[in-house]
Amino acid sequence: MNQSAFHKLSYGVYVVSTWDEGRPAGCIANSAMQITSKPASIAVSINHDNYTNKCIEQSGRFAISILAEDSDPAIIGTFGFQSGKDVDKFAQVKYTVEDHMPVITDSCGYIVCRVIDKMETATHTVFLGEVEGAEVFGNRNAMTYAYYHQVVKGKSPKNAPTYIPEEEEKKENGPVKKFQCQVCGYVYEGEELPADYTCPICGMGTDQFTEI
Repeated sequence: MNQSAFHKLSYGVYVVSTWDEGRPAGCIANSAMQITSKPASIAVSINHDNYTNKCIEQSGRFAISILAEDSDPAIIGTFGFQSGKDVDKFAQVKYTVEDHMPVITDSCGYIVCRVIDKMETATHTVFLGEVEGAEVFGNRNAMTYAYYHQVVKGKSPKNAPTYIPEEEEKKENGPVKKFQCQVCGYVYEGEELPADYTCPICGMGTDQFTEI
């Protein structure tokens, strides 16, 4: 089975956020969709291993910040490759409280929902939320998963629905080179390291990467 076919489906890149006993918490998600229009409802898929899953369950609400093509790539590193159990992600990223929920400032806009139902799978919880508020920030293009994968050259976090294990990706795409960030240890894989690439974890440029 060629799992790359899944990448042909339409995905976005979002920060799904909520409250953790008064502290903002969140994670990267690429599976969010509108289910109904009246009343408006949205579904998001969150891995059981994501700390945000537990926080949404407890708070009963979540917000979706829709990242833009020109959003700082470090946002994806902060929310996609670290755990809220160990790191205060919002201490590193600008945010505001809108409709009583934390949302990312550097985004296209946000949607705030109240959880009205959920469905459990073997690895993920699909939360269904009724929309309580939404707003657009400026006139920016929303980042798609395809853009993130092809232009930003980013990798899916292991808890993402679109994650493909390294050994399977090699079978499908052939051998690739590895370049490691000497500041934080993040490893980029691809044919070559793009000249304008920045580390999604710490924001360092190509001068801080070495081939391994």
